[in-house]
Amino acid sequence: MRYDRIWLDARLVTVNPALAGLGIVEDGAIAAKDGRIAYVGPASDLPVGWSAAETVRLDGSWVTPGLVDCHTHLVYGGSRAHEFELRLAGASYEDIARAGGGILSTVKATRAASEADLIRASLPRLDHLIAEGVTTIEVKSGYGLNRDSELRVLRAARRLAKERPIDVVTSFLGAHALPPEYTDKDQFIADICAMIPAIAGEKLADAVDAFCEGIAFSPEQTARVFEAAKAAGLAVKLHADQLSNLHGARLAAEHGALSADHLEYTDEGGAIAMAKAGTVAVLLPGAFYMLREKQLPPVDAFRRHGVRIAVATDCNPGTSPLTSLLLTMNMGATLFRLTVDELIAGVTREAARALGRLNDIGTLETGKWCDLAIWDIERPAELVYRIGFNPLFQRVWRGA
Repeated sequence: MRYDRIWLDARLVTVNPALAGLGIVEDGAIAAKDGRIAYVGPASDLPVGWSAAETVRLDGSWVTPGLVDCHTHLVYGGSRAHEFELRLAGASYEDIARAGGGILSTVKATRAASEADLIRASLPRLDHLIAEGVTTIEVKSGYGLNRDSELRVLRAARRLAKERPIDVVTSFLGAHALPPEYTDKDQFIADICAMIPAIAGEKLADAVDAFCEGIAFSPEQTARVFEAAKAAGLAVKLHADQLSNLHGARLAAEHGALSADHLEYTDEGGAIAMAKAGTVAVLLPGAFYMLREKQLPPVDAFRRHGVRIAVATDCNPGTSPLTSLLLTMNMGATLFRLTVDELIAGVTREAARALGRLNDIGTLETGKWCDLAIWDIERPAELVYRIGFNPLFQRVWRGA
């Protein structure tokens, strides 16, 4: 067998579900051909007579799949740092909103930004994530809230994949908030549903998302969005049960959603429904931290019923201005009491599952894209344990 590149003397965190725990392989090897993994496993089991155009010896470094950030709002205009100052000085969310702040300030800035402006503003955020070994990222729209602006945000997100060596998965989150020019939520939802066929036709979104919450949209309105998405052949996912229990997790499961995200107020019935549907729980500790929330997501119920758990940055300008998936893992451990194995799987295998991409990424298995993160660490727990430290030695995307 002739490989394009092979890495030897590696300790592999394969996250292969067929193996115990994180699927660790000591004294491992991983080989790439045409951008995909052609061999992964013990070096002693390499095919007889193998050769490679390039051989890299890692001297015992650890290798994980490239990290996957499966929930972000990375593309937006403007900044909300001033509002953060105001909150620290005692202003309430309502005070800030009445003064034109909050999400509507981001909507105003995003609508005023060109596609080039949005890309220019987003690249530094993306570069921080890439520098920590992220090889796939999901980017949502949702700060345009009208047809032209939402399309511009989605086009900018797609363009990021041409600017950097990364796979960008996009979600249309038109049902994020009611824009200022509307007073009727039902009419706005009807207009959002009418946008979906064009977005699907231009292949600007891989999925459709919505925010089901008292301050956003009802379960009935969310169901209308999901039905429009399915009619257009798009997958669905949901911001669910973040601030109250509107049974969003169960709604997501009933519609076969890839994921339900946030989930602080999800009940046992919601967890059972998610487990039966295979809907991934995406936990977002950055928003929990930033908002000083007290209601913990029901991690024990998810474990008890076998719900898959992913974690993500939720990078956004208002409630989680976070561009570190490593810090997100530490938050997931300290705030939610997730284990090291759950967190590493949660930013690789389960995050890929939450995007519907597990066939191609998320584990080190033959045939998948050769997206790797190579770490200068003594044990995998360091990826969760260290705060403000990046031990990435090398990031590999598509075998190079």
